[in-house]
Amino acid sequence: MPKVVLITGGSSGIGKAIGEYLHTKNYIVYGTSRNPENHLNSVPFTLLSLDVTKPASVDAAISEIIEKEGRLDVLVNNAGVGITGPVEETPLEEIRNAFEINFYGPLHVIKTVLPHMRTQGSGHIVNITSIAGYMGLPYRGIYSATKGALELITEAYRMETKQFGIQMTNVAPGDFATNIAQGRYHAPILDNSPYQEAYGRSVAMMDAHVDAGSDPNQMAKVIHTIIETKHPKIHYKVGAFLQKISVTLKRILPDKMYERMLMKHYKLK
Repeated sequence: MPKVVLITGGSSGIGKAIGEYLHTKNYIVYGTSRNPENHLNSVPFTLLSLDVTKPASVDAAISEIIEKEGRLDVLVNNAGVGITGPVEETPLEEIRNAFEINFYGPLHVIKTVLPHMRTQGSGHIVNITSIAGYMGLPYRGIYSATKGALELITEAYRMETKQFGIQMTNVAPGDFATNIAQGRYHAPILDNSPYQEAYGRSVAMMDAHVDAGSDPNQMAKVIHTIIETKHPKIHYKVGAFLQKISVTLKRILPDKMYERMLMKHYKLK
């Protein structure tokens, strides 16, 4: 019996790549988008309307899948938003919005699918986090915080749900060549800001890293391998070697040495 998979944020970028790849492997794939009518001819799988910040929207989409398929085997929590800016100058409403989409939204999707997976006695939830969630990156501090929170709560959730036969896994990508930079909230670079020069350089560097990022199909293949693994690991990291090794370096280097390394990389004084 083919597995039924739900991928939030499945109309573009990493989510679309995962959906297309799993479709070729004969999974029953459902992707989601806030405006699926804009993407109906661009993906080979079913797109449902879903906004992770609106619980009624989440409930309706998952109910539709259960009604049609009778089960849900895999949830890939992929929907997310980028945000940059000096923490001091980032509007509080934008900080809240980033947490709504990157943290509270995935939590509600998990809460909604768990009763169905518990009834089945099986299921696998894959949370797409970020290598940025392992460290507080300058001018990406809010994004790091949202993804770090999802990383940690997955560790707790995994232990709580293991008794029901449900697996939970984090997959932290580095920079991939997607449209995330276009959808990202950028706090404006203010002429009178004390952060103007340093933040301006950092934004240019971030966008360049995304443009030169890895092929999203790499993520798709990793996700396929993970959901076919009987006993998956808690954490996976996918991306360029230097991005993945940065997580290991944080664990083994003295804090201030690691901080200096990051500041040198981002050309900060």
